[in-house]
Amino acid sequence: MKEYLPQIIASAIVIVLLPISRYISFNIIRKSGTIIQMPENRILQVRQVVSILLNILFLFTIAIIWGVQPDNILLGLSSVFAVIGVAFFAQWSLLSNITAGIIMFFSAPFRVGDRIHLLDKDIPIIAVIENIQTFYTHIRTDEGELIVIPNSLFLQKIVSVIKN
Repeated sequence: MKEYLPQIIASAIVIVLLPISRYISFNIIRKSGTIIQMPENRILQVRQVVSILLNILFLFTIAIIWGVQPDNILLGLSSVFAVIGVAFFAQWSLLSNITAGIIMFFSAPFRVGDRIHLLDKDIPIIAVIENIQTFYTHIRTDEGELIVIPNSLFLQKIVSVIKN
């Protein structure tokens, strides 16, 4: 028992730090969302992604504390990701959409309710942003057509906010 005392203490510290770090990050997300006037459901989506990342970091830290070599962790993760990569080969853009959604949450100059002009050379679109989700942004044209754009593509477009 005494030989594992340092690992037990370090694990206890990490277990205490997880809810504290979750609380701090959730408050930062909530305050940022309030400042930039994001809807509550969008704030909750970003919180979920951050929570998943914190849990992964927590598990990685606990594994290292208990002596699992980082090389072994990376070997196991690479095997898991290889299987997932083969399974989701056609869906590789999921991570880029999630990342784009988080970038749009914290730094986009537009928000839900804004009237925008997508400057696309093939089909320029004037619409109102209805919802920004984790993977997609929903916009509605003046004709009532709902257009769903993956967040990664939405960030690649030139977007002009139309002031009323």
